[in-house]
Amino acid sequence: MDLQSIKKASRLRWYLILIAALSAFCYATLNVWLLPYSIAHQQTGVITPWYVVYAVIGIVFSTPAPFLSVLVIYLFREKKGLKKLFSDIFHTEDKLKTTVITAGFCLFALVYTLLCGKPNGAEWYMFFVGFAVMLPFVGIAEETGWRGLLQPELDKRMPFPLSTLVTAAIWFVWHLPLWTDPTSNHYDDSIIGFGITIFIWAFALAALYKATKSIIACAVYHTFMDSIGAVYDWNSLFDPFPGNAAANIYRAVWLTASLALWIYADIKEKKAVAARKQISGSF
Repeated sequence: MDLQSIKKASRLRWYLILIAALSAFCYATLNVWLLPYSIAHQQTGVITPWYVVYAVIGIVFSTPAPFLSVLVIYLFREKKGLKKLFSDIFHTEDKLKTTVITAGFCLFALVYTLLCGKPNGAEWYMFFVGFAVMLPFVGIAEETGWRGLLQPELDKRMPFPLSTLVTAAIWFVWHLPLWTDPTSNHYDDSIIGFGITIFIWAFALAALYKATKSIIACAVYHTFMDSIGAVYDWNSLFDPFPGNAAANIYRAVWLTASLALWIYADIKEKKAVAARKQISGSF
């Protein structure tokens, strides 16, 4: 594809090209070139200049890759600017409904955690510290791309189940380099269990976005889920395979609730569209 073709490409194609390029760059640097320095730091605790380079690339380009991809689209393809991007991220049509739905999903995860989770020994204040740090650098950084652009663009082209499965597959592949990095917290995790979680989580976040049209709601829920790992053993709680009865019941209820929310939101949306057409047709 030449430069002119890229300029004329849809925002979906732009996003896929950019996320692929950034992911390739991060894999080549973090998982190949600089990985020995990360392993050495884990073993010795010594911070070397090359480990600093590793950390900077990880913080600036790895997890924020979805956000950076959308940022480039807003700035260079659509000429909307940074202010418009953040306006879209924080836009919430119905704040009460969005708060209730988001809190419900978070509460469901919290109850499951308290009943079935294994504390890792950290104090609960670490959950709040983790949440404050990860909201901009994980929640917003990822959800701006996955649910803010990729999922809605795919929804225009294919049915919801298929668009969500495609989003989940891309999201899953994007995470795969974690299993080649011995310093990653997912290195010894079950890749099958993680895959199951990603696919269910993709439906939950797609439903949350469908019902609220709020990127920040998805970012808050994503961050809440990740912050549980600051206090509990996240991998054994959410990613076990084949998993115990409690984990599999949680997964089944999680997926069912997500599908029910999406169907309800879709019905409401279609009724609203039909009502607007009826009103406009009467004039």
